[in-house]
Amino acid sequence: MQKRLAFGLVMVLASLGTTVGAQKSARAASPPLPSLPVTLFTSEFPVRVTAVATGLSHPWSLAFLPDPSTSLGASAVTMLVTERSGRLRIIRHGVLDPKPVEGVPAVYNGRLAGLLDIALHPKFRENQLLYLSYSKSRADKRSTTVLARARWTGTAMADLKEIFVANTWSESETNFGGRIAFDRDGFLFLTVGERQEQNRAQDPGDHSGKTLRLKDDGSVPADNPFVGRAGYMPEIYSLGHRSPQGLTVHPTTGAIWETEHGPLGGDEINIIKPGRNYGWPLVTFGRDYDGTAVSEASSRPDLEPPFIYFVPSLATSGITFYTGDRFPQWKGNAFIGAMVEGRTSGTGHVRRITFNEQGQPIQREPILAELHQRIRDVRQGPDGYLYVLTDEDAGAVLRVAPVQ
Repeated sequence: MQKRLAFGLVMVLASLGTTVGAQKSARAASPPLPSLPVTLFTSEFPVRVTAVATGLSHPWSLAFLPDPSTSLGASAVTMLVTERSGRLRIIRHGVLDPKPVEGVPAVYNGRLAGLLDIALHPKFRENQLLYLSYSKSRADKRSTTVLARARWTGTAMADLKEIFVANTWSESETNFGGRIAFDRDGFLFLTVGERQEQNRAQDPGDHSGKTLRLKDDGSVPADNPFVGRAGYMPEIYSLGHRSPQGLTVHPTTGAIWETEHGPLGGDEINIIKPGRNYGWPLVTFGRDYDGTAVSEASSRPDLEPPFIYFVPSLATSGITFYTGDRFPQWKGNAFIGAMVEGRTSGTGHVRRITFNEQGQPIQREPILAELHQRIRDVRQGPDGYLYVLTDEDAGAVLRVAPVQ
């Protein structure tokens, strides 16, 4: 009798744990980084992974400062790195300055809230302007996504000004978006998540779940797709997004590419087009975190389908296209950060995607999986190497180079 009761209790706990356990595993800490540098293997050649900086608190984004000495190699690269806790750090010639950069605004640091993206103005060499996205809160404990602009002095940020504040105030501590990218015409694109309030993504009077297009001073371009349309926020460029986590410009076409979290499955790569609706939560290839359906439909003719979707989810993050000469075999490939696959801790990696001559995806290779780290961002450096950020309590900036 006791055995039957014990077995029944185990079965009940197991059934309850199918959802709760999965969510706990997604939040579990990753194992420590292995001893670096280390040689890892890809499908084509081995790569050498080196630590540029360690001990960072959840690094979220990085920007490379122009430096005429980059021809000297990786040791000459200078970069600014955001920590989600609210610090901006500078790495000069491979050395992390122990003192955070001054002039950074106060941010709201919650579960996934904090200091987010950093981007340089397209004419940074002339005007020294850079941009930060972050979350801020107000007295009622609601928070939103903010875009600020400042002038780089060479050692600090000066004249910082908030140039755009999204109307996405919420008590949620996640789905802020915050990725920044400048297109070829100098317009600034900013992603904003739906703050875990699904229907806001379809509300044209709400910035939640949208890709926004702004001038470099935060004002609205006159040719935005919804300018002058009643009920629509004029900053909106596209809508129907859930939690955009990566944004970049295609080096050949100039198109805006975005990565986006689905719930349980249904992460997406989207090619952003003006005025298009990308469907969340009306259509999705994912399910809610308890396994129930968000929508019974995965497509509709009036909604823009994802260019690529992932089931199970990868917890997609930063995205870049490789254009350098250090990895000639990888030219034109997309590299996407993956923080956790299938809600299983320790499965983060970088996903490499190749394309045919028509631009359609072919190969999808996980690389750096042996590190077992949550990869928050991936960028190509001015030296032609790849740089990745690990989103950990003790995060790191890593450099990926070919084995000589």
